[in-house]
Amino acid sequence: MSGFRSLSSGLRAVQPAAFGADPSGERMARIRRSPHFKDGVFQNPGGPARTRPSGSALDFAKVFFDKEQRPRRAPAGTVPVHATTLADLARPAATGLRLTWMGHSSVLAEIDGRRVLFDPVWGERCSPFAFVGPKRLHPVPLPIAALGPVDVVVISHDHYDHLDLPTIKALAGTDTLFAVPLGVGAHLEHWGVSADRLRELDWHEATEVGGLTLTATPARHFCGRGLRNTQHTLWASWAVEGERHRIYHSGDTGYFDGFKEIGADHGPFDATMIQIGAYSDFWPDIHMTPEEGVRAHLDLQGGEPAGVLLPIHWATFNLATHAWTDPGEGTLASARAEGTPVALPRPGEPFEPGGESVPVRPWWRDAAHAPAGGWPSDAVAEDSVAKAKADTESDIEKGAPGDGEEPEVVPAG
Repeated sequence: MSGFRSLSSGLRAVQPAAFGADPSGERMARIRRSPHFKDGVFQNPGGPARTRPSGSALDFAKVFFDKEQRPRRAPAGTVPVHATTLADLARPAATGLRLTWMGHSSVLAEIDGRRVLFDPVWGERCSPFAFVGPKRLHPVPLPIAALGPVDVVVISHDHYDHLDLPTIKALAGTDTLFAVPLGVGAHLEHWGVSADRLRELDWHEATEVGGLTLTATPARHFCGRGLRNTQHTLWASWAVEGERHRIYHSGDTGYFDGFKEIGADHGPFDATMIQIGAYSDFWPDIHMTPEEGVRAHLDLQGGEPAGVLLPIHWATFNLATHAWTDPGEGTLASARAEGTPVALPRPGEPFEPGGESVPVRPWWRDAAHAPAGGWPSDAVAEDSVAKAKADTESDIEKGAPGDGEEPEVVPAG
């Protein structure tokens, strides 16, 4: 038996640092006390979720290696990244809320005077290795050091495209706090983040950071980084409430009824950041399609087309078999059909959800393989923006709404 223990210890010694560390000690004891931990693993809301591709390996291989479709999973030209500068981010947000999508699920949220950085991934590959794994399809909009001070970094779960070792090591040298789901703190401590800078939460638990309330909310997904996936780290979505504004970040999740409960408890939201990419019929339980993402946004808003939906988890890495443009096109079409406002910024382009210039142009078409029948008309989006401005101006002229109520949000996309 001692020989086996030596072999095991040796394998742990040579494993990549990016694998992180398994929870242990009091952290593991707390995990075992969680009402969401059962039979040695965290449980998904809505019952078991398939976390591995369904169907046969041959069926998946036929789709994955399809010669006609494979080139469409990446852009045909250069992705039009907005060259974000420190000056862009130095000006206070006029409305008190500004979002800058950095690509994939990374978003800098400036909310009520505080700065929240969601799922920051500045690495070249979402992989434990520098030489293999999904590579960036566009550069980061600006260096991580150019972001300026961040009050809190929020992590949704420990997959490589959401928790990136090089990025965390860069942030570990600052004084920022980290809000993470249960168990994820083990990775961060292993990489040099001190325990006193961690806020490690179970679902429905909250922490206060600089006047913001950050609540870990349920999601339907899974976890794991190493060769041995212990399922001992939790995954979460996040609700953030400030003095004037509320925002929501979905992390990775399949669609489930819990969005309605999250919206009832913590919404409605001025903006939602919703996963709409890397979906597949091979893993329908753990990622949402664009249509499901729009439905989730509506659920979070109590069924009303309020707030602004920012699509995330797409355009930066090739992680599924759908075309590179499908998440953007699908979200735009579904949002139009539902009358839901949607923001379509280029990576790195700051915008204010409550401002006058929410970006709605489908920028990805400039860099994509055009479909055989051409792109859909943008007239619907332009008409929606014009109608929104006209309705707002009409309300102002009428002095409506009264009694200190906020004006009704009119669909802009």
